[in-house]
Amino acid sequence: MASSSNQSVSSSRMTWKFDVFVSFRGEDTRNNFTDHLFGAFHRKGIFAFKDDIKLKKGEDISSDLLKAIEGSQILIVIFTRNYASSTWCLRELEKIAECKLLGQPVLPIFYDVSPSEVRKQSGDFEKAFMEHEDRFKGNLEEVQRWRRALTQVANLSGFDIKDKREYAEIEKIIKVVTSLLGHKFSTLPDDVVGMHSQLEELEKLMMLDSDDDVRVVGICGMGGIGKTTLGNALYGRISNQFEACCYIDDVSKTYGGDGPVGVQKQLLCQTLEEENLQICNHYMASNLIRTRLCQIKSLVILDNVDQVEQLDKLAMKREWLGTGSRMIVISRNCHILREHGVDEVYQVELLDHSNALQLFCRKAFKSDEIMTGYTDLTNDVLRYANRLPLAIKVLGSFLYGRDVSEWRCALERLRENPMAGIMDVLQISYDGLDNTEKGIFLDIACFFNGQEETYVKKVLDIRGFHPEIGLRVLHDKSFITFQYGHIFMHDLFEELGKSIVREKSPKEPRKWNRLWDYKDVHKVMSENMESENLEAIVLKRYSSEIDEIQAMSTLRAENLAQMNRLKLLILQNLNFSGSLNFLSSELGYLRWDKYPFTCLPSSFEPDKLVELILPHSNIRQLWEGTKPLHNLTRLDLSHSKNLIMMPCFLEIPNLEYLNLEGCIKLVQIDPSIGTLGRLSELNLKNCTNLVSIPNKIFGLSSLKSLNLSGCPNFWLEGQRKIEHLEMLEFNEITTQYKPTSIWRFFIFQKSRDPIGLLLPLVSRLSCLQHLDLSFCNLVQIPNAIGWLHCLETLNLRGNNFVTLPSIKELFKLRELNLEHCKLLKYLPELPSKTVLPVRETYYVRTVVLNIFGCPSLTDIECCYRTVFPWMIQLLQAYMKSDLPIDVIDIVIPRMQIPIWFNKQNVGSSISMGPLPNFFKKMDDKNFIGVSFACCITLVAHDDPTSLGYQMSSIGIGFGIKVNESLWSNYNIYIHHGKDLVTALNLPHLCLIFITRKQLTYLTRRLHDIIELEVSVYSPDGLHFEVKNCGYRWIFQEDLEQLNSQMYLTNH
Repeated sequence: MASSSNQSVSSSRMTWKFDVFVSFRGEDTRNNFTDHLFGAFHRKGIFAFKDDIKLKKGEDISSDLLKAIEGSQILIVIFTRNYASSTWCLRELEKIAECKLLGQPVLPIFYDVSPSEVRKQSGDFEKAFMEHEDRFKGNLEEVQRWRRALTQVANLSGFDIKDKREYAEIEKIIKVVTSLLGHKFSTLPDDVVGMHSQLEELEKLMMLDSDDDVRVVGICGMGGIGKTTLGNALYGRISNQFEACCYIDDVSKTYGGDGPVGVQKQLLCQTLEEENLQICNHYMASNLIRTRLCQIKSLVILDNVDQVEQLDKLAMKREWLGTGSRMIVISRNCHILREHGVDEVYQVELLDHSNALQLFCRKAFKSDEIMTGYTDLTNDVLRYANRLPLAIKVLGSFLYGRDVSEWRCALERLRENPMAGIMDVLQISYDGLDNTEKGIFLDIACFFNGQEETYVKKVLDIRGFHPEIGLRVLHDKSFITFQYGHIFMHDLFEELGKSIVREKSPKEPRKWNRLWDYKDVHKVMSENMESENLEAIVLKRYSSEIDEIQAMSTLRAENLAQMNRLKLLILQNLNFSGSLNFLSSELGYLRWDKYPFTCLPSSFEPDKLVELILPHSNIRQLWEGTKPLHNLTRLDLSHSKNLIMMPCFLEIPNLEYLNLEGCIKLVQIDPSIGTLGRLSELNLKNCTNLVSIPNKIFGLSSLKSLNLSGCPNFWLEGQRKIEHLEMLEFNEITTQYKPTSIWRFFIFQKSRDPIGLLLPLVSRLSCLQHLDLSFCNLVQIPNAIGWLHCLETLNLRGNNFVTLPSIKELFKLRELNLEHCKLLKYLPELPSKTVLPVRETYYVRTVVLNIFGCPSLTDIECCYRTVFPWMIQLLQAYMKSDLPIDVIDIVIPRMQIPIWFNKQNVGSSISMGPLPNFFKKMDDKNFIGVSFACCITLVAHDDPTSLGYQMSSIGIGFGIKVNESLWSNYNIYIHHGKDLVTALNLPHLCLIFITRKQLTYLTRRLHDIIELEVSVYSPDGLHFEVKNCGYRWIFQEDLEQLNSQMYLTNH
């Protein structure tokens, strides 16, 4: 077969009545070759027309045959010695030649004659036509049409099977027919949409073109997502490519009822096409599989496998299947697939919006369009179904034929009582979880859907749920997904979880074990009745009903005494009165935003408490005396403006995180903080009245993050040797020590640069990764700062030093902030190389160098020589690492755009398109990313008293315009202070580099980038002008060719 396999079926034909029409001389081959060919068609599921079966007595044979030829996708002609002697065969042939001109593929088979004999019409063919010419003397034109048709078809490339083995030749014919039919089996029912692309992806994973091995592919996804639909479509699409096929609909059910032998019997009966196989035991069945299937190219699809044991006992080993065989395993649990050792796992995706809409319309309106007046209601239904095919079909069918008022009523009812037809399918997955996994599922469904993964794991761990393994199980079983550091659950799984909690007492929330809705919490606390089952209350900070919540009546705090089994309590946006005299001693996690009381209840025994989070509270002190808090690891009292005293830390030995930001009345910290050997993060930002700090803090070898921003007043009192300063109260200095010259020096230094004296001690913090000393009035930075080899971020903005020591050995540094250091004259030596983190995090993806508002920095050439080599070696480190950097931000004063940016334009925008080879460039392994640049200037600055400070920062936005309508923005943020007048009329170069990976994410959803536009978002009273902008696509050779000349500007 040479060329006929390349013929294409006419795309104008939407449907075919038959797959194949075979024209043959009955008495020549009906009981041998043709019969065998039709048998092969039948085994492959190819629907072939056969005249002695499909035509009924009394019908006009000629008319029906012509219709059958027109309605067949492929036409086959079997030429035999006596073929031309039949006028009926020749009339069929004439019609076939006519259909060939319309695009239907035609395959000639030369059975017992040579192709040349047919083409030349010699031998028996010549004899037959002489007889026809003699018989039809009055209609020779018809005979000539037969001759032309014969020549036309005989000249096509086909199969010459004379004197060859029929079985082998039939196999070749079947293969070509299968190829020509293409995806005829993939014609899906009208109510199945959005599957074609998924089928194509699945076929790629199956590598159907390779017959050299046996391949096993898994299909996984949540209940109702369409795994079975996809499996059925795939089976119909490719089954005709295999010698034997089997589809077992429900392995779990069959296995549960009849054991492994029941599944094996189904497998053998289907593949061997033997209905009455006598199989007595597992050994016999396994032996039959091993001996009978090893020589057959088979397709086996096993649906709804829910235990790996079902696959193991089935005894379907790869080596027991014939070469070229394919096995598909469908399961909700991808762990089963991986454990079984499948080659690939295909995760079935939810429908996109357009396909979801099309599917719903076909069910609800029996068309592809939304009926007039139903648009908003349709969108509401689709939001509820959230792209899940099962839900869309069930809801669409239910709503079909109903009026608008019935739709509204149905939607209201759905919010209270989800449809059983949907929930029953999802419930099957839930019932397969063990108790711990069910607890995790319910917590995520009720509280944590869409939350940060680290936060959720932390709370679940406090709850005793062992989240590392539990979350993995939920992920493997398609309950949750992990995306960009967050955990997501489908809305209908969330609805299922909440309905399970409400199940036994839907109208009595005090009997539930979890509460998440403000109204339910308000109701339970207002009733002031015992809630003996209640273990967790989590109220979200942001709610669409916030105004209604704020209008709710004030609750009595005493009513919390009725919740004595609470283990998890997160309260926000509720108003309380009275006195709080009880909190459950079972609490492991307590967060109460704007806690209204001055201390925690004295009866509270917090020995199980792991995290205590009371931001923006009214608390003055946690409690009188001491409390054992041996399990507490996190304490957050940030912005508690009335806090005046911290407890002794001796009873909190395992504290890892302490946040006292914005505690403006806090004057001192208990010296026992120096005993916290596990403390890794200490935040004292804007503790403006803090006047003493224990220097024992600087002996905490575990400390990784220290924030002293906005604390210019605290100091360490004297000791015999300044290098080993101990904390003493100020009056002890004046009364117990003589004012020696050393003390005069120390007090003088305190007045000028109090924190500067601490910096040598900071060098003891060998594990320190994040240090924030912004707005601390520092006049000098000691060399010791360059010894912090673990340092990743260093924030020194708003200080008064002139120069910085070398930091060239801080190889892990990824952020240096020198904003508003108005006396800074010289940049330090930047790291000579970059060491990226050993593992990827979702929070450390940006590298920043920010020197905005430093007017004294005048050596521009030195800036170029310092900054650009640092950026280049960053990019080189990024290219060598598997761990990503997404963006690099750089802001430098007094600089213009270098000529290295080969595309520049005056003003705030520049055209970036069209880019005819853009996607080819994206595939280029040498392609690194794109760098944008702009030059901005603060051109006007209102009186500081009139500035609007509702914004905490200035945003410089690089907007990438795509396809005339869609934008993607990347921003550089600059802290704005009241002394921004120092930046007036001072140009700043702003650079942003976007890596290939991040850009690929953008263009995966969008298409041709056509424009860059720069915008500055600033508070009222600040006015910026974008002088010019530019960009450059960056390849590896661009870095290699970069030299000092390219740092220059056009000005």
